[in-house]
Amino acid sequence: MNDDAYEGARLDKNDVVLKTTDLEKAFGGLVATDGVSIEVDRGTITGMIGPNGAGKSTLFNLISGFYENDAGHVTVNGEEVTDLEPHERARKGLVRTFQTPRRLEGMSVREAMLVGPGPQKGESIFSLFFSGSDVTEEERANIEQTRELLERFEIGHLIDQPSTDLSGGQMKLVELARAFTTDPDILLLDEPVAGVNPTLANDIKRFIRELNEEGQTFLIIEHDMPFIMDLADPIIVLDQGKVLMEGSPDEVRSDDRVIEAYLGGAGP
Repeated sequence: MNDDAYEGARLDKNDVVLKTTDLEKAFGGLVATDGVSIEVDRGTITGMIGPNGAGKSTLFNLISGFYENDAGHVTVNGEEVTDLEPHERARKGLVRTFQTPRRLEGMSVREAMLVGPGPQKGESIFSLFFSGSDVTEEERANIEQTRELLERFEIGHLIDQPSTDLSGGQMKLVELARAFTTDPDILLLDEPVAGVNPTLANDIKRFIRELNEEGQTFLIIEHDMPFIMDLADPIIVLDQGKVLMEGSPDEVRSDDRVIEAYLGGAGP
């Protein structure tokens, strides 16, 4: 596609929680992210789509700190986080899930959930000796939060199950619940319904909508077009490592450039 076709994302948002500026990443001679600048407005469900090889996963890894960028910047709530490690970005409010959740060997669901919260007083030897009551109170609060989150995602009955016994769909729900133990300002979801059955996909959509209605901001990569078109607005389209366009679901559906990027002009 001609370079003139790439109009880029809309960079005039009112209340930006996440911003990337001219992000670049190359692997050898392959440019995977080519000067990507996007903004995610607070309180939105922003979708990100693009054909295979468009650079979506690389961009997520750059934003969340799992890849080191070659150039460009990432900010969260106006604060530069480009040089921070993933766990440090999480403490700034930027949290992500993965397409294939990691199973924590030897842990129950309860224990896996308790991995999520940030620095805890019980991790300090000093606190254990001199602030024992504070440590106990914090642990009690974390356990109660775990119960509430699992119930919210309708998997409270799994709390004592070994995490390795869960199905892929159940693991996705546990990972989603665990992400909220950190109270994120923005949550990046990497293909949240990949490999799950239609009933669970509808449940995940419902959970995301409910959380968004309460003010949670999302940036979601998804290949399931009916799912993301029904859920997200706006939608950012990537192609060949660049932002092709950004618009409403209707604008994206009817854009000839998007059709060409996916199907070589054969139609949606």
